[in-house]
Amino acid sequence: MLRNAIFAAALVLLPATAMSQGQGQPNGLPEPPSMRSELAPRFKQYVITQRPTSFTYAQPLAVGSVLPQQGVVYREVPAEYGVSGYRYTVVNERTVLVDPNTGRIVQIIE
Repeated sequence: MLRNAIFAAALVLLPATAMSQGQGQPNGLPEPPSMRSELAPRFKQYVITQRPTSFTYAQPLAVGSVLPQQGVVYREVPAEYGVSGYRYTVVNERTVLVDPNTGRIVQIIE
């Protein structure tokens, strides 16, 4: 009897556990790291002082968009902003964080 109760409880909890692991993005991948909101204004000011050239992109700019491999200059994000492994660039006068391996925008800094 106890074994049946444990089995039934496991059946109830298993789907909830599986669903919680796949949350974040619609494709089931974990959320990429993003800059904490309290650091974003300071980072945006940092980018302004660096005076990077803005890349013109004809498509709507959105998280998940993949930038072209040619013509975009990616720059290191200083460690103090907590998003190591990502780069930044300016697209259509907006600062974006990008996965340098794929060119995919992971965050638009507002």
